[in-house]
Amino acid sequence: MTQVFSVTLEDSEPSLHSFYESKMTTLPPVPMPRPKLASLARQKLPCSPSTIPRSQLIKEKDGLDHYLEVNFKGLSKEEVAAHRNSYKKTICVDMLQNGYHKSFTELFALMEKWDDLREAARVRSIFWLQRPLEEQPDKLDHFYYYLTRAEVAERKEFFEDVYNNLYALACYFNHIEDKWVRNHFYERCFQIAQLIKVDGGKKEAEAHGLMGLLFEEEGQLLEAAEHYEAFHQLTQGRIWKDETGRFLNLLACESLLRIYRLLADKMLENKDYKQAIRILIKAFEITQEGNNKKMEGEASYYLGLAYLAAGEYETALTVLNTYSEISTDLDDELGLGRAYEAIAKVLQSQGEMTEAIKYLKQVVKILRNNFQFLDAVKASTMLGDIYNEKGYYNKASAYFQQAFDTTAELINIPLMEETKVHYGIAKAHQMMQTVNNYIESADLTSLGCLLSWKESRSSIIPDPVIRELRRATMASLYETSEHLEELNGFPDTVQKNET
Repeated sequence: MTQVFSVTLEDSEPSLHSFYESKMTTLPPVPMPRPKLASLARQKLPCSPSTIPRSQLIKEKDGLDHYLEVNFKGLSKEEVAAHRNSYKKTICVDMLQNGYHKSFTELFALMEKWDDLREAARVRSIFWLQRPLEEQPDKLDHFYYYLTRAEVAERKEFFEDVYNNLYALACYFNHIEDKWVRNHFYERCFQIAQLIKVDGGKKEAEAHGLMGLLFEEEGQLLEAAEHYEAFHQLTQGRIWKDETGRFLNLLACESLLRIYRLLADKMLENKDYKQAIRILIKAFEITQEGNNKKMEGEASYYLGLAYLAAGEYETALTVLNTYSEISTDLDDELGLGRAYEAIAKVLQSQGEMTEAIKYLKQVVKILRNNFQFLDAVKASTMLGDIYNEKGYYNKASAYFQQAFDTTAELINIPLMEETKVHYGIAKAHQMMQTVNNYIESADLTSLGCLLSWKESRSSIIPDPVIRELRRATMASLYETSEHLEELNGFPDTVQKNET
């Protein structure tokens, strides 16, 4: 009998592909000239440029196998088959020969789905880049190694080892084009985790986290929330850590905060404010359990925005002030900028424009100091809108110009076009005010300035008398506002404002 080639679990490090290559490179050279059968065998190898009709191959297969077995010592039928067949087929045959029937069934089903997905991708797009599975021997080696180990462990009812091998496969296929393979093994891990009773539920908790991620990526937020809630419940009061050393309970809290925020966004879009606030309150309470101030601040920020959308301004200010206090304690300048911007929006909605301006000026300063120029553009535009609405066109033009210049430096064309429109409107209002002053003066000098402007269409120069009067008035108002600000100081919280 010929010795059947097989790969045991201990031979897992070198791949089957490299093993076959090393075996074939050590074969003795075939003496020349070659007999007829030997020449035919040479032609049948994949490296041969010529092709032979399939009917002739089938007819002479038995005679060829017998000739090779008799005349070439050490070259078995299995080794010949390794060269005749594709690497994918060799892997499948080897699984069956070694009794891994369950692994073969699972791999065969995955390979069929792989081919179906490739064909569907080829039909949809001419940019079809995914290679067939038989051209990726490393992936086939991973399938063979971990599936067979998982099958052996499952026979012995070592379910934790089964879980570890399936999870290793899921991690290996964590690429964009292979996400469906990863999801398949996530589901297998979840099924096996229900059978593990010796670890207090740690694997089950991890599996719920994996399933939550799977549903979240597919946009099924309610299903994801159910798994994340189970993940959180199983890790409460536990000090379990993942392979990177992070506490599983903290990961569960972060996952719940993220999924609740996504659910709340959907509810706010549908104007279901009460339900959105309810779920964000739940998220805030959960983050307090994790004893993580940054995460607690994030939850209070989103809750404050929900109260703002619902029109509950006083409650929104209270919650957002909590976020600003947390950001101050953590020396988180960007978080403080976000808090001030949200507070300014609430004050603007209440008609408290002066207080909103104070907060927005701080926001612009913080964002520019931290090189967050796009966010600074947004804050400058908000300031320009407020000044433009109040009739302070010079200040509005200054902030709109600042926003426009920043977008021009960043070469952000869409945003540059938007800020250019704002800047143009403010400049038009500014010029309109001067033109109105000249018209109201109704003297020869004013008429001459208007005619000169009509001819040149350049920036119109205010009348000296009107300009001096305006300057004196604005200076007086500015000194008054500066004096009031010195008395009151810049409010750190809304409570100080009210005081």
